[in-house]
Amino acid sequence: MRVGLIIDSACDLPHEFSRRHNLSILPVTAVIDGQTYIDDHDPVKTQEFYESGLLQKGHHAETEAFSAQQIHDLFLSDIVTEYDVAICETVTRSRSLIYQNATEAMNSVMSHYRKAREAAGVSGNFSMRVVDSKQLFAGQGLLAAHTLDLIEKKLSKNELRQQIESFTDRIYTCVIPRDLHYIRERARRRGDKSVSAVAAFLGKALSITPVIFGKGAEGEPVAKTRSFDDAVSKVMAYAAERVKSGLLTPYVCMSCGLSWEEINALPGLDNLREVCKEEGVELLLSQMGITSSIYVGPGSLCLALGAEDHAFSDFQ
Repeated sequence: MRVGLIIDSACDLPHEFSRRHNLSILPVTAVIDGQTYIDDHDPVKTQEFYESGLLQKGHHAETEAFSAQQIHDLFLSDIVTEYDVAICETVTRSRSLIYQNATEAMNSVMSHYRKAREAAGVSGNFSMRVVDSKQLFAGQGLLAAHTLDLIEKKLSKNELRQQIESFTDRIYTCVIPRDLHYIRERARRRGDKSVSAVAAFLGKALSITPVIFGKGAEGEPVAKTRSFDDAVSKVMAYAAERVKSGLLTPYVCMSCGLSWEEINALPGLDNLREVCKEEGVELLLSQMGITSSIYVGPGSLCLALGAEDHAFSDFQ
């Protein structure tokens, strides 16, 4: 049984990791200054975006999910003839239409896949599942890495689905937004009032950088620091101590909306790398994708790990 994993462009993972595991990418459309780009996780294109400074105009940018018809066509042409079972993991449905559109596309594909497989000379049935990751960015990346491990165990389709969906509730994320005003402005354009103008003003005026922590896409401020580096140091210390205490999957996933030179200079990163190596944990470190960077703002950081219930303060 050939099992394939599909992720969308909001999922942050190192390109080499995605390539090595043959992950299929469901693109997202990005519109920046009136120009349309397809975010398909091409590392060259992503690097060009960082170097061009286009992402600095992110509050004038929007992302748009592929339509159900576009996803249907992609599934039918690239997925149903390559796999017998396909798992499509999407960004949390509370923040995007990707899950809804992918589910609609899946239902249509299940009614039409036989002709495509016959034309390609592929026999047997095909089945598919769309999973709401309940995650953003690095959280999605962590779920994908864990899913690949589950696929390697050759579980039954039902057990695979159950274990994936169960793990979505065990993922903890830390997000460090570089600019609260940026987030408030994008939220205002979407009608989301979760970040007040006062909070954004204070963050900008006083150089406050918060650490947002929680399960999946639902988080709250757990620390307010006077600089980005201070916030990063807290998150790195948390992650290192949490790794030492044990994880539910041998990965830590981290994405940063920075150049590689800036990423490698992050305070506490070398220590986290060493701790992960000592504990047999793989640190999946990547540049934040175009879609992610537009959403949370250039210069931001997201870290995710899977663990038993705990608080951020438990590991400070």
